[in-house]
Amino acid sequence: MAELAKCQDKLGGGYLSAFPMELFDRLDRLSGQPRTGPPELGAPTLPWAPFYTIHKIMAGLYDMYSLAGNQQALKVVEGMADWADKWSGSKPEEHMQQILNVEYGGIAETLYNLAAATNNDQWAKAGDRYTKKRFVNPLASRRDELRGLHVNTHVPQVIAAARRYEISGDMRFHDVADFFWYEVVSARSYVTGGTSNGEGWPTPPRQLGAELKMNISTAECCCVYNMMKLTRHLYGWNGDPRYFDYYERVMLNHRLGTILPEKGYTQYYLSLYPGAWKTFNSEDQSFWCCTGTGVEEYSKLNDSIYWHDDHGLFVNLFIPSELNWEEKGFKLRQETKFPEQQSTSLVVNSDKPVQMAMRLRIPAWLDSAPTVKVNGKPLEASADPGSYLTISRTWKKGDRVEMALPMSLKVEAMPDQPQTQAFLYGPLVLAGDLGSEGLTERMIIGPNAPRISRGNFQPRPDAPPPVPAIEIPTFRAAGADPAAWIKPADKALTFRTSGQQKDVTLAPINSVFGKRYSVYWQVS
Repeated sequence: MAELAKCQDKLGGGYLSAFPMELFDRLDRLSGQPRTGPPELGAPTLPWAPFYTIHKIMAGLYDMYSLAGNQQALKVVEGMADWADKWSGSKPEEHMQQILNVEYGGIAETLYNLAAATNNDQWAKAGDRYTKKRFVNPLASRRDELRGLHVNTHVPQVIAAARRYEISGDMRFHDVADFFWYEVVSARSYVTGGTSNGEGWPTPPRQLGAELKMNISTAECCCVYNMMKLTRHLYGWNGDPRYFDYYERVMLNHRLGTILPEKGYTQYYLSLYPGAWKTFNSEDQSFWCCTGTGVEEYSKLNDSIYWHDDHGLFVNLFIPSELNWEEKGFKLRQETKFPEQQSTSLVVNSDKPVQMAMRLRIPAWLDSAPTVKVNGKPLEASADPGSYLTISRTWKKGDRVEMALPMSLKVEAMPDQPQTQAFLYGPLVLAGDLGSEGLTERMIIGPNAPRISRGNFQPRPDAPPPVPAIEIPTFRAAGADPAAWIKPADKALTFRTSGQQKDVTLAPINSVFGKRYSVYWQVS
């Protein structure tokens, strides 16, 4: 931190970055101007996402202050905020809006965080200048005009809108975040919860089947990181359990499946292109945006298991963990091997009795209300899937709550192509094992996405040569219930189709590595 402060002092004006301020001069000069020619002929080009990088630095410094109490970090990030305020404030509003058409991310979020932390409205006003009106205004009117936009530069803008609402109470920004989340989750997300295709939204809403094969690079990991972050904000406003139905699905299927267990390498995209395989960063040749957010996300696995309000505790995720709620004098241990084990147990470990409500999330993927026991006795009360079961009592050391979480097979079809289907077991998305023939380490470690021959697809010259696409099996369903033709295999959470022309083994996508797979199938 001390060395960064020295760099900032040397650069002057509060600016801090590894690249020079000249990039922002060029951004200012060229934004809104027509191209004058290709860069290889010497034509000047817009710099690539300088404010995105500045936001990353500012966000890291703010976290050093807010999480670790580093006062020097606060001083340095306030210097950066002052520079960003003066730079944006010197531009006419119309021109600043043109500048915001370049990928710039969530710098406004950090400015709003600073405003709240320092009680300085200057930073909130600066954040408002980094609000892209042509993106926010349609959302405020509940209009989906997301087609053609770059996903991961816009989700952080909505996080900033959520933060703007939290510090100001302005319902317009509440509505922006609320509608955006609903539209992305319900109309622009794949079965894993991931969103984006080729880093953008290339189609109108609910056209996921049509877009699936447009690009191998589906479901960018940064987008999932930011959607989970946005979800935490929205859940904090009203405690609606649907937010954690989404959060659980995307955490189990996308986030937990995008790190290579032996190495810790992470992915850029979780490709859902049929016949794809997982690709990971290397140690020194590929450090992507999603490598950075991957590191952040895997430091947050204990985040959001438990929440509270003035009346008690919410248990939202089924993860082995210990809770120490110091203000309440309440301690809890969650014992589970979910999802391999279809239940969870909560054991109170408080030194003194505590009167409060404990609310258990009843997942929407359950078929019916689950069995819940307190100290071995079944509760008479119940709650429907997609809600909370509230248990109010005086909790004593040794009290034990047990909840069954029975899982079943389900089908989830593309909204525009009902014959394009994915299979889930409880909250787990199942991927079909299509073998590893022809895959090499160079094809898995280093590329940001699988390289598969498909028409006019042209990989970069330094990338491994593309390999031919393989034939994906098609299925004929034996009735509406997938359990009639998808049977448990000899390994936990693993299944195998039966009676098909070519039967396939299915397992949770978060467990599939080093193999081709498919999540979506053509089913008649």
